[in-house]
Amino acid sequence: MSLSFLSRFLTTGARRDPASWAGHLLKPLAALIALGIVWVTTIQMVPIYSMTIVFLGLMLALVFLTTGATAASSRDRVPASDLLLAAASLAISAYFWFHNERIVTRITLLDELTPWDVVCGSGLLLVTLEATRRTVGPGLTSIVLAFLAYNLWGHQLQGAFGHGEIDYLHFLDVLAFTTDGIFGAPIRVALTYVFLFGLFGTFLSRTGGGDFFFDAASALSGKSPGGPAKVAVVSSGLYGTISGSPTADVVTTGSITIPMMKRLGYSGAMAGGIEVAASTGGSILPPVMGSAAFIMAEFTGIRYTEIAVAAIVPAFLYYFCVYLQVHLYSLKAGITGLETVPAFGETMRRGGMFAVPLIALVVALLVGYSPNFVAAFGTLAVIAVAMSRRDTRLGFTAFYEILAESTLRVVPVVAACAAAGLVVGGLSMTGLGAKVADLIFLIAGSNLLLTLAVAAVVTLCLGMGMPTPSVYILAAVLVAPALTKLGVSVLAAHLFLVYYASLSAMTPPIAVAAFAAAPIAHANPLAVGLAAVRMSMTAFVVPFAFVYQTGVLLSGTPLELVLAGAAVTMAVACLCLAAEGYWKGRLRGTHRLCFFVAGVGLMVPSHQVQLASAVAAGIGAWIVLRGNLRGKSGCDAPSK
Repeated sequence: MSLSFLSRFLTTGARRDPASWAGHLLKPLAALIALGIVWVTTIQMVPIYSMTIVFLGLMLALVFLTTGATAASSRDRVPASDLLLAAASLAISAYFWFHNERIVTRITLLDELTPWDVVCGSGLLLVTLEATRRTVGPGLTSIVLAFLAYNLWGHQLQGAFGHGEIDYLHFLDVLAFTTDGIFGAPIRVALTYVFLFGLFGTFLSRTGGGDFFFDAASALSGKSPGGPAKVAVVSSGLYGTISGSPTADVVTTGSITIPMMKRLGYSGAMAGGIEVAASTGGSILPPVMGSAAFIMAEFTGIRYTEIAVAAIVPAFLYYFCVYLQVHLYSLKAGITGLETVPAFGETMRRGGMFAVPLIALVVALLVGYSPNFVAAFGTLAVIAVAMSRRDTRLGFTAFYEILAESTLRVVPVVAACAAAGLVVGGLSMTGLGAKVADLIFLIAGSNLLLTLAVAAVVTLCLGMGMPTPSVYILAAVLVAPALTKLGVSVLAAHLFLVYYASLSAMTPPIAVAAFAAAPIAHANPLAVGLAAVRMSMTAFVVPFAFVYQTGVLLSGTPLELVLAGAAVTMAVACLCLAAEGYWKGRLRGTHRLCFFVAGVGLMVPSHQVQLASAVAAGIGAWIVLRGNLRGKSGCDAPSK
């Protein structure tokens, strides 16, 4: 009985839609919060510390109103205990807000905390941890607790990983009463960039933009071999760049594309895997990308525009890889395209207007506006486009629903960001980040390739069951110093970690995007995750390419950019051919090896090696095109 009781708390809580008076207040409160955030981030500027205090308190209250304590909690009733936790969150927030001037001007660790400071600061830590457990689950919560335990008792460790003694008041002072802890960069990013771009995405989706992207993808790719899978790749990429969440993308577009793929012959696991692979790339696809990219801008001081521009070629390579592997797999399995697809011209006539908001985003980024105003301009463009036509015109109810939905969508992200702030604050107290960098050097020495491999593995392991922003934050403070010490630029090092933090969403054994796709595909989550990795395996080497060849990040002379882009694109094509073992028919083992060696060589930052590899790839292609293949009878039969 005790084990059964404990197991209930080892999952996320049930999402509820309360029907009581609390439920009637929920949507109006969420809509008012949305309006308030828009006001203080774009119109009436308010000190950031004051904003984060109020924002976090309101969001924590929403967590306890919308998420039960366990998966078995009631979905339509808010128990008294959760009402009490919501009230406590608001009361703690009110205390911090009333004392914010004193807190901002006090000298950390010199000015003593008052008894009420200790009570409210401790309460803030507890409600943050409970909100994280309910919304994100035990994975991130356990990691946070482990770091907090290290802060308090790590002085008892012997050797390099020990640190000076940190008493509880010191610990609480840094985590709750400075901008290095809970109220640090992650929660500021959630308040500004994440919320505003989420609002843009909600407006675009609710006014028909998502349908337009899907129809456009169908018109472009639906009739070619493996049409539904290619529709999934294109539409999920387009939708993912406005949602920034692999899981949300899977649930939204996958509910349509996965059944389509299964009807045409893909297995459930493969259909789910293709959708997961396509959705995962949305987090690195400009112009919006995901919240991890906004946090990167905050952490590194690099302008978001520069990050988005640098991510263009890596994002193209990711989707080129997935699309090409889907194409080759579909040919090998004999899977055809859709019989009927919407006409491209008609699709553009009905929904081409939804390209205007994306153009507005790009223009605003290039002009140099801050991400806050870029998101605002994009949202205004969506509203203007929607209001210009009768069938998409928004009324008061639609505005109200969109505002409320945008706030409720960001609630889990806020809890995760607050928890990540606890980790960052703790690391600043103990200097653990530098110690982990020393450990990586101990393992990899000064070998950059081995260091990158260790960094990739560590980031993927951190991502087991955690949201992408939290994965990146942990990797940025633990792993990034090791990369920059070896001469990797700050932009390349952190973009490398953002890329792998995004990939962690589909990497087994705990792949959150795969778990979201599994019920839709009626397949095992592990099988879905493995299929996703299989259909994007070449994409896992792309970050190594842009670390070694900065031209891939659009840094260098025009000639360097062209040569680097061409070499890496050819490398990805060769590696995809080697991975799938098919082109015009099954490839012999020697041909696959030739393409593999050529693909690896084309990523080496040496013009001589690249030239030799290009020649090898050309010879391999010439042999294949001359028909030196196995017979088609060796092809796999279509999956059933």
